[in-house]
Amino acid sequence: MAKICLCLTGKTLEQNLEILEEYRGYIDMAELRVDCLDPDERFLIRSFPEKAGLPVILTIRRKADGGFFEDGEGSRVALLSKGIAFAEVDRRRNFAYIDIEEDLEVPGLEEVVRTFGTRIIRSYHNIEGTNDDIPGKLKKLLRVGDEIAKIAVTPHTMEDVVKVYRAARETRHTEKILLCMGHLGVNTRILAAKIGSYLCYCSASERTGLHAAAPGQLDPKELVNLYRFRGIGKTTRVFGLAGFPLKVTNSPHIFNTAFNHEKINAVYLPFPSDSLKSFFDLAEEIGLAGAAITIPYKEEVISLLKDSSAGVKAAGACNTIVPVKAEPAPERGTRDSRPGGWTGYNTDSAGFSGSLLSFIGKKHFHGLGITVLGAGGAAGAVVSEISRLRGKCLILNRNQARAKELAAPYKYKWGGLDGRGLDMMDRYSDIIVQTTPVGTVPDIEADPFDLYRFTGRETVMDLIYRPERTAFLKRAEKAGCKVLNGFDMLVRQATLQYQLFLSRDFPMELIPRLEKIVNQ
Repeated sequence: MAKICLCLTGKTLEQNLEILEEYRGYIDMAELRVDCLDPDERFLIRSFPEKAGLPVILTIRRKADGGFFEDGEGSRVALLSKGIAFAEVDRRRNFAYIDIEEDLEVPGLEEVVRTFGTRIIRSYHNIEGTNDDIPGKLKKLLRVGDEIAKIAVTPHTMEDVVKVYRAARETRHTEKILLCMGHLGVNTRILAAKIGSYLCYCSASERTGLHAAAPGQLDPKELVNLYRFRGIGKTTRVFGLAGFPLKVTNSPHIFNTAFNHEKINAVYLPFPSDSLKSFFDLAEEIGLAGAAITIPYKEEVISLLKDSSAGVKAAGACNTIVPVKAEPAPERGTRDSRPGGWTGYNTDSAGFSGSLLSFIGKKHFHGLGITVLGAGGAAGAVVSEISRLRGKCLILNRNQARAKELAAPYKYKWGGLDGRGLDMMDRYSDIIVQTTPVGTVPDIEADPFDLYRFTGRETVMDLIYRPERTAFLKRAEKAGCKVLNGFDMLVRQATLQYQLFLSRDFPMELIPRLEKIVNQ
């Protein structure tokens, strides 16, 4: 099991000890980032391990490696030496580890730390990109058998992340710390145990006043409570969400809460992917057990599927993929199985219609004029359900060609988000469904169609659920309209995904708790 290491970036030792106490029940060890300490505090570090009461890594990170130490190497070596000076026979009073970069040559210091049982973490940080030969780099880092090699890289694409997972597989028998920094690489931190990484670095929440030690580090409480880090191992099934930029999602709360409730050895996490093909490469590399697909890939993904459901064909969009039964590996010594392709489903359609029909108290849309804003993958699912349930529909989109393309199979009306589209809405304003991402976090003041003036007679649904009320819904509600956000649809479609992933029903008794979590 990978360890959880809390990076302490406070300006004083006292502040760091206070933060450590808050997280003690969630972590296994800590890293004292001496480069973040006030200059006067740096001379007091020798007593820190005993006060901490758990294993501590001594680290003084240079600015060139993503840290804050700007003095010369002589000063840095002197501080490292001060940290390990007067080593005690009781190892609990010494630093358990010392981080030494690959290019720092200090043989005398290294001999001292080994004598008293302090392990060396031989580190390499690429804050500009990702190395091509990560396995080779790991091999070069190790100089003595008891060292731990650490490589932290900065991916710019999903393909860079895939390189790290491949390197992890190729070095599965090497004790190492391997991770990707930044938003794209958060999944490598969560899956530390799956990729054979010795530990996962974490940082205290921003509310503590401390800054993250490196981009992409999670709060230990989030890592343990949301992502169930303590239970992740080699046999844990991995599910996820693919999209881009994918900076806001509540899906991990829904699935991981359910996995925990039902004691299922699985984890669900986001995979921000700038390339859908690279995401599929990653899925094969880690043996992904299933995934949700979101903006902007709900249409593009169809061409990469081996098979797709009738719902996908009707909507022209797919939001769920599960692997076709695996085939035997082609030869001995390779991974146990390989995916036989992917089957695609669309749970957005049923999620949308179930949510909206329940809200308006009807079983169909017959006799109702409905305007759909947007013409992407979510709009495709919405329009296919409106057609199936016999509603009249107008599709408005900034790109009118897309609106026309979506409307054509159903012979629906279409137009732009302009004056002409506004005029056309007169006969299609019983219900308005907003399907675009306009108005979601972080740009919550954006309004997808501010030309429209609500009369108060419309029922208005926005598929966005964060924020709970978009600017568009707030305007509608103020005018007296009945309004519905996308949370209920999110839950309905997620419960269907859960069935596809696990062949079992979602524990519906969790819904009230999930609603509170999302609204927080």
